[in-house]
Amino acid sequence: MNDNLPIIENAVAAIRVSSVRQGTQGDSPEAQKEQIENFAKAHNINVKKFFIFLESASKEEQPVQEAIDYCVNSKNDIQLFIIKSIDRFTRGGSYLYDGLKMQLERKGVKLIDIYGVIGTQQVNTLEHLGVSFDWSVYSPTKKSEILEAERAKDEMRDIMSRMIGAEIRYARMGYWVRKAPYGFINEQVETPNGRRTILKPHPTESQLIIKMFELRCQGTLTDRQIVEKINNLGFRTRVDLRRDPKERTRIIGQIGGNELNIKGFWRYIQNTTYAGVSSERWTQGHPLKAKYEGLVSIEMFNKANKGKVTILEENGEITIYKRKAPEYLIKKGVRNADFAYRKIVMCPVCQKPFFGSASKGRLGIYYPAYHCNKRGHYYRVPKKDFEETITKFVKNIHLSQGYADELTKTVTTEWDKRNVETVRDDVNIDGKIAELNSQIIMTLSKIKYLTSETAIKYIEDEVSNMKQDISKLLEEKVKQAKGYDIRVVMAYVKYFLEHMDELLLSNPDPLLKASCFGVLFDKAPTYLEIFSGNPSLAQFIKLNDAYRQSQGKLAAGLGFEPK
Repeated sequence: MNDNLPIIENAVAAIRVSSVRQGTQGDSPEAQKEQIENFAKAHNINVKKFFIFLESASKEEQPVQEAIDYCVNSKNDIQLFIIKSIDRFTRGGSYLYDGLKMQLERKGVKLIDIYGVIGTQQVNTLEHLGVSFDWSVYSPTKKSEILEAERAKDEMRDIMSRMIGAEIRYARMGYWVRKAPYGFINEQVETPNGRRTILKPHPTESQLIIKMFELRCQGTLTDRQIVEKINNLGFRTRVDLRRDPKERTRIIGQIGGNELNIKGFWRYIQNTTYAGVSSERWTQGHPLKAKYEGLVSIEMFNKANKGKVTILEENGEITIYKRKAPEYLIKKGVRNADFAYRKIVMCPVCQKPFFGSASKGRLGIYYPAYHCNKRGHYYRVPKKDFEETITKFVKNIHLSQGYADELTKTVTTEWDKRNVETVRDDVNIDGKIAELNSQIIMTLSKIKYLTSETAIKYIEDEVSNMKQDISKLLEEKVKQAKGYDIRVVMAYVKYFLEHMDELLLSNPDPLLKASCFGVLFDKAPTYLEIFSGNPSLAQFIKLNDAYRQSQGKLAAGLGFEPK
């Protein structure tokens, strides 16, 4: 046997880059691997496994721990742990560096770098006496290793301070420094502050966001109906790749591609970015006018939010008000169909909305009523009496010819506006269909490179889902093409003008019925005004004089229930 043959040692090599982008763009991992391979070849080292970490190494939970665990497992037969340099091992400073290195040394695995900063020589200060202690054995390069570990930590701090500091400054100037939200794309433009990033409308997503605000402002659909409408127009959340948390270079799936839900809809509607107002953590709660245009105006944003979020602009200063709902609304909800008129008709004492509830009597029977008993006074009207008063009032209403003419004019104007929107929706649908067809072609082109049946099945399912989305878009386009005949619409308008009581009393939806009733008034009436027939009615709406006089006499003797 030839004893002069060099001993081959087994090693593990760790490669680290600071971000997924740096790793996936290939500017650093390949270079590190090539350098380590050349080093191993020159020193007769067999690299059994490479570990690639695409994340910061300054956290308490060190990504390199996975590679260390592999090394200290005796069945893997590892003698060396190779890194390019200490800052590729950790940027957590000397404390973390020392702890990680000690884990290797306890199992007889040596940590080495290709620059030679980390020495493998051990010196015993009591060697001349033939004894040794833990404290008498040390590494001559330990101090330089500690200094290098601290330098790496300082470098990381400097890099992050420059990068985050710049982001904060530019965010406070009104530029965009993050991933573009749905409806926008990032665009770099030349500015007095250099080349900076602003938001630009996405060609298709922006139209869906605008549609959300327009439908909310119109008030003809419930929020859930708006969500259904937007989904029918092709809304899907953005698709993002999912990476293996232990090996960030490996893609294990994707997230997103979902339809809009009600909570997501509310988040979009309340996002001030869509009104061109920046309010994020870097601005420390101080909203400001962004350097880019929003998708909707501030006026449309406020109208769509209905007081939940309000943007006010005065003398160049932006203020955002977020209304906090009262506790009783949080518990019971504001849209209670059992007491639909409580937000429409006010308490005659304090001119504020009624409460609505059913109290339980001694015989176990519930007695529903509209009441106001939490503001220093007591006023209560049984629900049956309340709604009978509404019915009598409605049956004595008549509309002048002026109202009919004004309503016809308004309906025609709105009809023309809706037709313009329908054409725009058709264009958006066509664009979305073309985009999905392109995605299908690109996705199918990947199959010829695949050998795994699981991967092929995944691609086929993805194509099938996209084809279903195209079918839904075509159905929506056909539905919009059918539309409604303006003559049919005007016939309905004429009918309800002549049969106002059917619209205001026979509607099966109590909330919609109450909303239509509220349109009759210039301002919200009190119950006593409805009872007496003396509310402030909208223009062209009149009440039977005989009814008003008779009710006025009754109202004169109407008293409050005792406290």
